[in-house]
Amino acid sequence: MGDLSPSWVLENPAYQVSRKTKGSQLVIPRDSFQNDTGMEDNASHSTTNQTDESENQFPNVDFASPAKLKRQILRQERRGQRTLELIRQEKETDEQMQEAAIQKSMSFENSVIGKYSIWRRDYESPNADAILKLMRDQIIMAKAYANIAKSKNVTNLYVFLMQQCGENKRVIGKATSDADLPSSALDQAKAMGHALSLAKDELYDCHELAKKFRAILQSTERKVDGLKKKGTFLIQLAAKTFPKPLHCLSLQLAADYFILGFNEEDAVKEDVSQKKLEDPSLYHYAIFSDNVLATSVVVNSTVLNAKEPQRHVFHIVTDKLNFGAMKMWFRINAPADATIQVENINDFKWLNSSYCSVLRQLESARLKEYYFKANHPSSISAGADNLKYRNPKYLSMLNHLRFYLPEVYPKLEKILFLDDDIVVQKDLAPLWEIDMQGKVNGAVETCKESFHRFDKYLNFSNPKISENFDAGACGWAFGMNMFDLKEWRKRNITGIYHYWQDLNEDRTLWKLGSLPPGLITFYNLTYAMERSWHVLGLGYDPALNQTAIENAAVVHYNGNYKPWLGLAFAKYKPYWSKYVEYDNPYLRRCDINE
Repeated sequence: MGDLSPSWVLENPAYQVSRKTKGSQLVIPRDSFQNDTGMEDNASHSTTNQTDESENQFPNVDFASPAKLKRQILRQERRGQRTLELIRQEKETDEQMQEAAIQKSMSFENSVIGKYSIWRRDYESPNADAILKLMRDQIIMAKAYANIAKSKNVTNLYVFLMQQCGENKRVIGKATSDADLPSSALDQAKAMGHALSLAKDELYDCHELAKKFRAILQSTERKVDGLKKKGTFLIQLAAKTFPKPLHCLSLQLAADYFILGFNEEDAVKEDVSQKKLEDPSLYHYAIFSDNVLATSVVVNSTVLNAKEPQRHVFHIVTDKLNFGAMKMWFRINAPADATIQVENINDFKWLNSSYCSVLRQLESARLKEYYFKANHPSSISAGADNLKYRNPKYLSMLNHLRFYLPEVYPKLEKILFLDDDIVVQKDLAPLWEIDMQGKVNGAVETCKESFHRFDKYLNFSNPKISENFDAGACGWAFGMNMFDLKEWRKRNITGIYHYWQDLNEDRTLWKLGSLPPGLITFYNLTYAMERSWHVLGLGYDPALNQTAIENAAVVHYNGNYKPWLGLAFAKYKPYWSKYVEYDNPYLRRCDINE
């Protein structure tokens, strides 16, 4: 009590009298221990009259007993001791971390890392191929320094670097990850690191090194371009080939069709069902194909998703070679309610070179040499860029028969054209109820921003094209098209097609195929359908929207990756394969399975 400052003691006469009579008592300002007194709810307080009088005289002060003051002092001491303990522990932790860091740094092999921070980052990478990537990067760097050494006549260093490159290549071999590397790989990486350190000390020249890397980059780009061309060539070649199992299927079906004499019976049946084939009140489909299995999927998927399958009529046209096979297949696998007609394109006597522009062009010597000359360029270096367009199927009459629909079906008013690489997922009957507003062709547009517009398909440097068409006009797709044959006949659409096909005999207006002449023929005569009716790209785009595919009425495998080829995208194939009857004996005999 004697150590307290006088300023802490507030005395008055009443207090002095009280001290004489009842012992000493300290008066402490309320604010001095405001926090501490709040924690001492059970502390003792004087209840004497003197205290009450003092509180009335000094309303801003509290009275604390010596015991309470001692507790407050001890509490402060404990806080100080705890603070010192925490500081000591933090210092010990820092010292331990520093010691661990020093021990870890002493274990580093500086001779391996050398002066190349680029190698250090790769070397310490936790990736599974970190060492493999490091060694490959070392080869690139060593080749650059070796070229500089050779240009400066530093022969010994050049030979040394090339030897190290060879060793790196030998160690790497066919490895694709660090796990494939031999145990000596790390030692070789260290040796190459030493070699690169020496080369940098003796030869490093930023400008010279940049030139060498630029040369390496250009060489690599040429190799990449060559590989891309090779890949394109092989994909086009694979897309053109007819798989052996499908060829087997056609042969087996055709042989049984003629051996069993079904051709005569089918002729009688067609006469009986002729009225249904010409009834304009039914839903008519046109499918032109030489692929039996693909055509069966189109028919099966359409019928299985139709609400009234008995009202659906399929008109299939194929070539002479596959006519028997197609007839046999639909004879033994015909849908229960739908009507199937199979025709041979060679039976259309009106389709001859005097009437058809494509047939007339096929007779020209120039076209024959371009398509069918035995020694025409087919290698990567010559002609591969246009390999896609050199495919004779682009001049096949099955491909161009779509421009003669009124002649093929003179008594029909509307017909839905389907490609053989589509799958139907919903009932298509509502398509016949769409008001096409006087247009001839109903199709889904394919343009997105600047893509798939007319300038992609047509040569607008030719005035015949630029003066008659808009380069930014939106393109559309063949594959699922509703044709109004009444409007077709009224506008002489086939005559328009002949006119432009004749102008393009020298192939200066567009490349080959049926879509460019289709865009021209139906220019300003195409009605844009909702996109959900026809989703394209399953034959070339692996990143299509899955929801759009699921909700589409028709999905189209346009592109090279057809679902019946080994090239097909695995995630898209189930949409097609679920309509294939893999239990069919002909398919099992020809080893056609999922």
